[in-house]
Amino acid sequence: MPAFTLYGSRGSTNTDRVRLTLAEGGFTDYEHVLVNLQKGEQKVGDPFLLQDDAASPCSEEHMKRHPWGKIPVITTAEGFTLYESRPICKYLATKYSFPLLPPDSDVEAAALFDQAQCVETIYFAEPAGRIGFEKFVKRFRGLPPDEAVVSDALRSVEMFFDVAERLLHHKDYMAGNDFTLVDIYYIPLIQRLFACGYGDIIVSREAVSAWWDRCVNRPAVQRMLAADKEAAAAVAASK
Repeated sequence: MPAFTLYGSRGSTNTDRVRLTLAEGGFTDYEHVLVNLQKGEQKVGDPFLLQDDAASPCSEEHMKRHPWGKIPVITTAEGFTLYESRPICKYLATKYSFPLLPPDSDVEAAALFDQAQCVETIYFAEPAGRIGFEKFVKRFRGLPPDEAVVSDALRSVEMFFDVAERLLHHKDYMAGNDFTLVDIYYIPLIQRLFACGYGDIIVSREAVSAWWDRCVNRPAVQRMLAADKEAAAAVAASK
């Protein structure tokens, strides 16, 4: 019996945070159940549903797991349920001793980790998520993007990386000199920025680009990206 079940979708940036955490930890003892929120059901067929945690109508069963009807969610064999990607990642890293968190004994490092996590959530994920929704998710739903929303969000993301560029000249990763969960949190949404044609925001900044290369070229990250690419090709070939 697997240690837990992950409910989510490979088309969801938030689900991918959890999958990247598990990949970095080398943990495979879990079941991944794909949830199609728009159809109000679980779907174990197409692994590339583009939900992005949108609050769509979903099954009563899933509402019991997540009261806002979103993804990801995990449920353990013991009946413990947890939703929201960042708490899930931190829980898994703590429970299974993934080397992705500062030691509890280092109070200052733990405080800097919490600070970096807040920065990612408030200053980066919010505007980057708006860009991803307008330029990526809406395209797959046949809807036009709101360019005013995109322009405003782009300004915020550009300003964020202007600050990050200065900070990353003095450290290797977002929370210090060690790769942590905080760096994982950035990866799916930055991939989404590249997919939307905004990769220059990253590669045009020397320190940010070097940090990104260190993150995305990690073996576990590369293995997961390659597996997703193969799965996407298989799905496309079957249609």
